[in-house]
Amino acid sequence: MPSEVKRRMVHVSGTGYPALYLLGLVNYDQLRLLLVASSVAAIVLETIRLFVGLDWRIFEELTREYEQDNLAGYALYMFGMTAAALAFEPRIAIPAMLMLTIADPISGLAGSGELGVKATHTLLLTFGVCLLITSLSGLPLVAAVLGALAATLADGMKPIVAGYVIDDNLTIPVGSAVAMYLALRYLPTVSL
Repeated sequence: MPSEVKRRMVHVSGTGYPALYLLGLVNYDQLRLLLVASSVAAIVLETIRLFVGLDWRIFEELTREYEQDNLAGYALYMFGMTAAALAFEPRIAIPAMLMLTIADPISGLAGSGELGVKATHTLLLTFGVCLLITSLSGLPLVAAVLGALAATLADGMKPIVAGYVIDDNLTIPVGSAVAMYLALRYLPTVSL
């Protein structure tokens, strides 16, 4: 199985976090604690991998070239979901997490380069999946559209700042959650 498909399968498996809450298996505070614990585990693993040396085959298989000497995407994925959960209520954080765990892997399989801006058809697909997620979450139209748009923009480009790739695993949940929060707080409500 190609590495890209394996990476996308790991992405989708993260849907288990918000699913625990949606299925009523954990309350929101328990979900937050689980995400914090997972982020701490990611910090420990990344510290060992980057500074001590951790030659697990899974890291070789699932990390991208630009992640070899920087934080790997899985850690940023955990940090992004944790930040969204800690900063926002479930109404905002859950769809933000789902856009990362569902829309991003679909986008990646539809076509991506490692860096740069994605093709228009991929961006449109991503926006459609994100809008479906936000719409099914019961958000008002304006918040749903702006959240989906923010996630699509975060997914569509990977800027490089001071030699460091700003990974969409961090920016999708945080950016979309901020957009939805601002829309809910400051813009008129239009229902779907």
